[in-house]
Amino acid sequence: MNSDAKNVLRERIELLHPKNAVKNMNLIGRMLADNREMSVWEHDTKTLPLGVRRWRRRALKFAREYIRPLAPEADLHPHDYDPKPILSAAARKGFQTLLFTPPIGSASTLPFLRGTTLQIAVVGEEFATECGGLALLLLAHNLGIVPLLLSGSIRTIIRHFFPFYIKSRILGRPDCMAFAITEPGAGSDVEETEGGAMANLVTTAKYMPAMGGYILHGQKCFISDGAKADKVTVYAKLEGEGIESWTCFLVEKGMKGFSVGRSERKMGQRASDASELIFDNVFVPKKNVVGKLRSGWANNRNVLNYSRPVVGAMALGHGRGAFERCLEFCRRTKLGPKKLIEYQEIQVELADMMISLWAARSMIWQSCRQFRCYQSASAAAKVTASDTAFKVCNQAMEIMGDHGYIHSNGVERAWRDSRLTQIYEGTNQINRLALFEHHMSSDFYIEES
Repeated sequence: MNSDAKNVLRERIELLHPKNAVKNMNLIGRMLADNREMSVWEHDTKTLPLGVRRWRRRALKFAREYIRPLAPEADLHPHDYDPKPILSAAARKGFQTLLFTPPIGSASTLPFLRGTTLQIAVVGEEFATECGGLALLLLAHNLGIVPLLLSGSIRTIIRHFFPFYIKSRILGRPDCMAFAITEPGAGSDVEETEGGAMANLVTTAKYMPAMGGYILHGQKCFISDGAKADKVTVYAKLEGEGIESWTCFLVEKGMKGFSVGRSERKMGQRASDASELIFDNVFVPKKNVVGKLRSGWANNRNVLNYSRPVVGAMALGHGRGAFERCLEFCRRTKLGPKKLIEYQEIQVELADMMISLWAARSMIWQSCRQFRCYQSASAAAKVTASDTAFKVCNQAMEIMGDHGYIHSNGVERAWRDSRLTQIYEGTNQINRLALFEHHMSSDFYIEES
């Protein structure tokens, strides 16, 4: 094809582009056709309630300003970097108090009343796009807070969260919290009913009437932010009983007998510690019982309903981070006479990655758009997003080849980070069982023969 024919073809393609072809429609037709050119990020942001929109924009700015520069070093040397500056910055900007509205939190009120986790989910995606480990460092404390929220005690909430808000938002000195259910002999099985019934639990609470409280003995493992936490919500069975007696206790740093064991060396999300917590006859006063005695199992299961969409959002961030880095690579890298992004095979692959991420985001936001988190929707969002993220990270590495395998590019870090989201907060197999359990009497009922 000679140059004149190429120019004619180029002009014809330009005329046929939807943004130009629409000019041939009448006024009403043009009004009904939306051919605005904007990024998917901007398009999705405009669909959010105003307060959530603001938090998403703030989180994007914070992630690029604070997380991006720190991410490579925090991932390579997770036990050497100082997390205090970024924790303090996040606290001052209100990211550590998004689980409540004013006067004890920073979440926008009207969006919160429509969906308790949506604001945290949009923040989680932005943070995890830059680094999964730092995102977990900043977000895991919400997991420790939710048991107190679900305790239903106004006194507990005010006593713990008003001082927390003052210290975090105003003074920039956040109290970090952690959530401790996993034990050496009981992991994902305590996140599913049938597995819970057979779980091998060792952490036990013994009531001491003369002391006015309980003695906790046992250990927990793989606890996110466990080494940094000032307070931990710990689940323990009552002496002589099983998991049905599980009760939640608030254990504070400095309590005699409470110590941190080893911090694991992880494959992914390395900037956040996963630590062993040891309870060697720790005395916990009665006022530190969270909720009612023996309500721990129900509390735990509902905490997971609130946390799983946020884990899904973090997974989405891992996938999006890999996609964005891969897209930039395709824009600047040439293969033969053309840049990679000019090849239709690459365009199809990039479009597939964007579609997958877009669908996962839609599912997460849908699961978050209700005041009370719904077990099956939360589980489904977490499964879809984490499986999607791992797939997209794989696609990015395949397109980039050796370049995707290099640490400084961030794609291999996103790949490692995304794998963990398929495991914690209940493995994805456990989450599928949670969905089945929730709809066993409606969608999955078994007819008697």
